Amino acid sequence: MDRNDLEHRISNDPSPVSAARELLKERYTADAKAFRQGADVRALVHSRADTIDTVLRLIWNRYPFASSEDIALIAVGGYGRGELHPHSDIDLLILTREGIREEWQDDLGAFVTLLWDLKLDIGHSVRSIEESMAAAREDVTILTNLLETRTIAGPDILRQYLSEQVYSDDVSTDRDYFIAKREEQQERHKKYGDTEYNLEPNLKGSPGALRDIQTIGWITKRHFGLQNIADLTRFSILTEEEHQILYQGETLLWKLRYGLQLQADRNENRLLFDHQRSLAEMLGYRDEGKRLGVELMMQSYYRTVLALAELADVILQYYDEAILGAGDDDDIQPLNKRFQIRNRYIEAVNNQVFAYAPYAIMEIFVLMAQHPEIKGIRATTIRSLRAHRHLIDDAFRTDLAVTTLFMELLRTPHDLDQTLGAMKKYNVLGRYLPEFGQIIGQMQHDLFHIYTVDAHTMRVIRNMVRLNRAETRSDYPLASRLIHHLPKLETLYIAGLYHDIAKGRGGDHSELGAVDAAEFCQRHHLSERDTQLVSWLVENHLLMSMTAQRKDISDPQIIHAFAKAVPSQAHLDYLYIMTVCDISATNPKLWNTWRASLLRQLYIEAKRALRRGTETPVDRHEWVRATQSEAREILHAQNMSDEQIDRVWDTVDEDYFLQDSTVDIAWQTAAIIRHGDNPDPLILIRDTRGGPTEGYSQIIIYMKDRVALFAATTAVLEQLNLNIVDARISSGEGPFSISSYVVLDEQGKPLGVDPARKERVRKRLIEELDDPEDYPDIIHRRTPRQLKHFAFPTEVTFSNDTVNQRTVMEVITPDRPGLLARIGQVLLEHRVRLSNAKIATLGERVEDVFFVTDEHGDPLSDPTKCQALQDALCKMLDDIQ
Repeated sequence: MDRNDLEHRISNDPSPVSAARELLKERYTADAKAFRQGADVRALVHSRADTIDTVLRLIWNRYPFASSEDIALIAVGGYGRGELHPHSDIDLLILTREGIREEWQDDLGAFVTLLWDLKLDIGHSVRSIEESMAAAREDVTILTNLLETRTIAGPDILRQYLSEQVYSDDVSTDRDYFIAKREEQQERHKKYGDTEYNLEPNLKGSPGALRDIQTIGWITKRHFGLQNIADLTRFSILTEEEHQILYQGETLLWKLRYGLQLQADRNENRLLFDHQRSLAEMLGYRDEGKRLGVELMMQSYYRTVLALAELADVILQYYDEAILGAGDDDDIQPLNKRFQIRNRYIEAVNNQVFAYAPYAIMEIFVLMAQHPEIKGIRATTIRSLRAHRHLIDDAFRTDLAVTTLFMELLRTPHDLDQTLGAMKKYNVLGRYLPEFGQIIGQMQHDLFHIYTVDAHTMRVIRNMVRLNRAETRSDYPLASRLIHHLPKLETLYIAGLYHDIAKGRGGDHSELGAVDAAEFCQRHHLSERDTQLVSWLVENHLLMSMTAQRKDISDPQIIHAFAKAVPSQAHLDYLYIMTVCDISATNPKLWNTWRASLLRQLYIEAKRALRRGTETPVDRHEWVRATQSEAREILHAQNMSDEQIDRVWDTVDEDYFLQDSTVDIAWQTAAIIRHGDNPDPLILIRDTRGGPTEGYSQIIIYMKDRVALFAATTAVLEQLNLNIVDARISSGEGPFSISSYVVLDEQGKPLGVDPARKERVRKRLIEELDDPEDYPDIIHRRTPRQLKHFAFPTEVTFSNDTVNQRTVMEVITPDRPGLLARIGQVLLEHRVRLSNAKIATLGERVEDVFFVTDEHGDPLSDPTKCQALQDALCKMLDDIQ
């Protein structure tokens, strides 16, 4: 049926709902198909509004009130601008001259009901002109909606009169409206973390997104009384280039939003992981080498909103001066021949400063660093800066004046991250360091790296700067102390700036980044010694975190190997600080007291090794003997005999004496001696103080050794909603084993905050572990929504630790509830014994290391058995839903 027939039925059929739905569906389907084929999104957005106009007008005209000159149907808000995405809200105002007449009431109710029957997302209000003005005075949101109106049906004179009043000072002054919208924007930005780089951005509300563009339009309309944002060019607010940035940025955001709503089939503005991959495919983003299409799409988004944020700075600063500062005398403070401060904003003394002195492009940021009272760059100077950015070329990058200024910037005590952030925002940093320009807006499509590479880098620099402040000492006590002993902070900042610079290029980003860092140092005339230090830090920036999180740092030989890779104490200090700043800038959930304590322990042990000298490895057996001797003294003081002590120690292997403090070993041994021949498992639970487990709860389990013990224990702990961060199983020739688990509750707290719960955990473990064959099935908790979109195949690798006579099994897999228990189940089925485990969950990614042996306590030497174990683990873990 053609459109004319449908329109005729809407106008004349007793029940027009069917025909109206058919018309809406036909246009929706046609527009969706056109979008997928690359049609102009602007035409489609206006086409949707035009279709809704037609349906509403035809339905309105069916009712007797349609002939009255005292009532009209008005489109407001986004619909008032003539813009509708596939599932956008349709905001309507039924506007009357003086109020609702009695004879209209039933018909208006029927009209609204019919619209709901069409299942349109209608938002409507019924007000007279006076009521509308009163509501606008009280609510800036209503006022904003009334700045953008169109008459759908009825006399346009009512809308015209209302608009005249809405734009008058009688409803709101220009000043009051600007202040209200600026505060509204600041609150909205705060809601989204004041960053354009949200992992799942809101295309409407996030900083730099559509609402910011609309805010600029609303303030402009109220200030100038404009009816169309396209008229902006008539007022010299925007240059033609700026207007294109605004127009093109809005077009990209419209495409993303239009496609997103088609994908979600609802009014959705959050670019969730659920939709990112399919949306990228719909919009034609294809994988390029190691860069995923979805990453390329998100980089386009991030770069666009960054440019829009720069533009918003210019426009809102203009209005700040034009509206709030009108009539005020300027406070001008000269800085030098090229720059001055006007009302706390730095500005060039004239628009040609950058033309005749290109080095001033760098100088302006140095001056901002040296004068913390400066709030930002004045709009006119931002424009001049943009007009002269093309001068940043190879000659500029090697100019001695420029490189000297950049090094001065790095050496100036200030919030370096903010200055570098401003340089990035105004597209100076990415031009001056083209290698940095490549990573701007570059995301990694996972939950571990929750920031783009450039945003992560700025956070690393921020963390480095904050270490100099007293308020960070409680969070980073060792790093805060060490940073004051570093001979040159600028070398640390350069390493931080370059540590991830080569991500996305393919190859080892640490090695490639080290080359870039060395070239930077040479171009900026650093000494050979400083160049080597920076290059080493970049190349080895993962060394410390990987050692602490994936190796057994209670083993003196691991410490020795790590220390041997570190050239000096100064290198260790720099590396520790960089590692702390890097981890805590990667993901807020990643930095915790557990990782902090592991790194601190590794640093302290490596420092001792460096002092001792790395030429002579530590004697492992001597270390064990010294530990036993100290622990034995403590136990003797508690009236424990050597016979009692040896009876316990003979049941565990040598590794037991490498992993805990002598006080802990004595405490555990004494408890086991007191437990005597009791057949029930001994369960000890306490919150720890000092050492790597500080701030956690430690669960010690002493019982007869069983192959199924790890699977049974992890099953119970996971049922109890405890998060296992470390696990160790110490078993020797005897029938008993000592297992140690470091845990937190679901709130990230130790169990000591809830003593009753601690006792419940203890009793539950005794009940379940008494007969592991009867332990209950794993509770299948729902996999979090975000994790479902980052599935990747499980990786299992094996290597042999010949010194400790065991096999190292590394498992990399998506995080899932019940994961450890399932791994334990597979080990059980393949008759593999577990002696130790390093548990590391990184976002959605688990990277666990298990130290295992065969049933006889020997390393896994049979390749066939390793392959079977690998296949079983991959199958089991990849089948977890």
